[in-house]
Amino acid sequence: MRRLLFLLALLLGAQVSFAAYILLPMDTRQKDHLKAYGITYWVLDQGATAWWLLNYRGGSFAFRHNAIFEKECLTRGVSYEVIPDGKLEQIKREIADPEVNQAAIKLEVAPKIAVYTPDVSAKGTKIQPWDDAVTLVLTYAEIPYDVVYDDEVLAGKLAKYDWLHLHHEDFTGQFGKFYASYRSAPWYKEYVHRLEEIAHRNGFQKVSQLKLAVAKAIKDYVAGGGFMFAMCSATDTYDIALAAEGVDICDYMFDGDPPDPNAQQKLNYDNCFAFKNFKLVRNPLEYEYSSIDNTMQRRIRPEVDYFKLFDFSAKWDPVPSMLTQNHTRTIKGFMGQTTAFKKQYIKSNVLIMGETKAAHEARYIHGTYGQGTWTFYGGHDPEDYRHLVNDPPTDLSLHPNSPGYRLILNNILFPAAEKKKRKT
Repeated sequence: MRRLLFLLALLLGAQVSFAAYILLPMDTRQKDHLKAYGITYWVLDQGATAWWLLNYRGGSFAFRHNAIFEKECLTRGVSYEVIPDGKLEQIKREIADPEVNQAAIKLEVAPKIAVYTPDVSAKGTKIQPWDDAVTLVLTYAEIPYDVVYDDEVLAGKLAKYDWLHLHHEDFTGQFGKFYASYRSAPWYKEYVHRLEEIAHRNGFQKVSQLKLAVAKAIKDYVAGGGFMFAMCSATDTYDIALAAEGVDICDYMFDGDPPDPNAQQKLNYDNCFAFKNFKLVRNPLEYEYSSIDNTMQRRIRPEVDYFKLFDFSAKWDPVPSMLTQNHTRTIKGFMGQTTAFKKQYIKSNVLIMGETKAAHEARYIHGTYGQGTWTFYGGHDPEDYRHLVNDPPTDLSLHPNSPGYRLILNNILFPAAEKKKRKT
């Protein structure tokens, strides 16, 4: 009944507004870019459709005007313009000009979102003493999501979702390689205990075996048409785990026995989404997994640490165009356990969407697998240059126009596009 009343209100609002549209500008005139994504998601979730105007005023959104939608924009503090139906049609005609690098993409259904994260312990406290940029921005933008972890993934529950984010995770079974610094910390001990408990509950002797099974289940999810997004260490450790299938790369303090001395030679890079020919970091006390990450080698001062987004043809390459929509092409850099990807270890079929040229590194990459896609974004928090364990969470109300966070939200709305527009 509530749904019916809402639809009736939409119909009445549309009649009163004489087929007007609400335009959410996404250029520098937008007061809150991040909440604008939330408004667009909410409109889709109400059963309406929207337009994503690629490269038009920073990648603006448009949808039918009604009093309810306008009130929501006012409530959330999102800048908007009410334009007549004819004005939107004029904009779409201008966008359709083959000489203009713009496109109008129809957004149809709000994607169902899952975040893969340990979330909280049985005691009700956070397992990991750091925050996750994706959950922070989803909460700030008021975009709903469900939390899943190993049990849900292995039970096949990913099929319920269109989009999956991998929270800061170590898929290699080495517990984030925090042993050297935090092995005596209560949170680390509880984290290890909980993962070992999950592994045994699901019939695995080792956490590395559990995480490999989860990684393979996620790979099947992508192959079947899912959209997977990962940041920080969930990027390279995911591929390392896949490459090390059937190979013990964990030292005794992680799984109770020494690693295979020939592990490096036994890696199968064909199993990986993004990376090739990388070398494992075998020292269990070193806070690094492999040669993929460029954190320790880069020599860039924070004040000049920026990466550049590539420009793509909105009409011919709508997928990378959607994923790189922004009001600036230059994004402030930020660190993480995995900060950036050395280009020599990236497969040739992977699309690099953002790079720090001076450091010979990629920051933002994308690819397809089966019927789905994956996106890897280096670094931990776009508005916290060097986020450390136990640091407080970023207050996004202080960063409502963050270009770095916009890249995350581009990925959120990407699955809502018409399927024919998503093909690459």
